[in-house]
Amino acid sequence: MDGKASDPFSSEAEQLPGAGVVGRLWLPKGLSGNVIKDWVDRRRKSIRPWASFVDQRKFSKPRNFGELCQRVLRNMNTYHSNYTFIFLGLILYCIISSPMLLIALGVFAGAFYIIHLKTLEKKLVVFGRELTQGHQLGLAGGVSFPVFWLAGAGAAVFWLLGATLAVIGSHAAFRELESSDIDELLMEPV
Repeated sequence: MDGKASDPFSSEAEQLPGAGVVGRLWLPKGLSGNVIKDWVDRRRKSIRPWASFVDQRKFSKPRNFGELCQRVLRNMNTYHSNYTFIFLGLILYCIISSPMLLIALGVFAGAFYIIHLKTLEKKLVVFGRELTQGHQLGLAGGVSFPVFWLAGAGAAVFWLLGATLAVIGSHAAFRELESSDIDELLMEPV
């Protein structure tokens, strides 16, 4: 097997049809730029209009706990693509607003790239075992862990989870159901 053919960082990756910026980046096995593009396209097509998503007239306090649960379930199903983009936006905000976190991500990417280059030259063997790509990611994570710790990545993760839960949870709980959802709930068989 030729080492160049399996190198995702080679200049040959640029010659592949449809290999844009995402196609040139390293992606895990089985995950190509087209898969990511298809996933994002599906999310964009199923996104509900943002104007109706944030329409203040459609928000009210649920009458009881049962209605709250119904709203959360139905709104999560209805607005899942909107919620996905909100989550991705919060991740982006978290990364951009923390320069140390950007540095930590750079250290992680650099460590993985260096480990990847070493495995192209010669198979990387540690304690008599060859390192798979998963092991290489783990090794890069172990090398960059102190930088992530100094950057406060743990606090960023918990902030991200809390902000996501607060924003998405409050929207799902207080957004009234669409009229078609209410009719469906009323007509359920008992």
